[in-house]
Amino acid sequence: MKNTLTAAFLLAATLVGQAATAGELQLFSREDFRGQRVVIADGAANNFNDFGFNDRASSVIVRSGTWELCEHKNFGGHCAVFEPGNYPDLRRFNNNFSSAREIDGRHDRGQGYAYGRDNRDYRDERREERREERWREERRDERRYERERGDAVELFNDLGMRGSRVGISQDIRTLRDVGFNDKANSMVIHYGTWEICEHNDYGGQCRVYGPGRYNDLQDFIDRITSLRRIR
Repeated sequence: MKNTLTAAFLLAATLVGQAATAGELQLFSREDFRGQRVVIADGAANNFNDFGFNDRASSVIVRSGTWELCEHKNFGGHCAVFEPGNYPDLRRFNNNFSSAREIDGRHDRGQGYAYGRDNRDYRDERREERREERWREERRDERRYERERGDAVELFNDLGMRGSRVGISQDIRTLRDVGFNDKANSMVIHYGTWEICEHNDYGGQCRVYGPGRYNDLQDFIDRITSLRRIR
């Protein structure tokens, strides 16, 4: 069965006095212009139930004209105005339209009206989404690289990175779990920024250390019980 329906409606009595126009509106049941498609031309469709498309529109293409899409039949409830362009994601209007009609650009858009996003707004949003996705990919690559490098933090029970050692690569709520509570005298941080605390669960006095070699923890000697990465 074809997944394309065409609904061609002439302007009804509600639009008496307006000349018929040649606008075309395409509705899709899924985002990004996928799924079932309905084409509305020559004026208006006052009830999407007539062609089995009530509350199903998830993306819109306005080929020509300016269109008002409303949440109830006969153009009732909240409405949104869409000018020519592609709208791949209706966001808060998703699956919320029951009627549509073509209007002229001077139509009174009073209380209860919203506006479809123009292509520029959508491009800006997609550009920002791509930047965020690239950032997430970079962070994943960085984490993967860090895991391959080995321990993020090394603690030593003597000054100058001597004596027994324990390696840390994840948050530790208590060094008792690795048999190193209140034993650290020196430390190496290979990567990341870490919060080092004197009590369990990052309690008590805490200090923040970045990458580097700490030959002498000074007044923090034999006081470290928990640590966690903060950057």
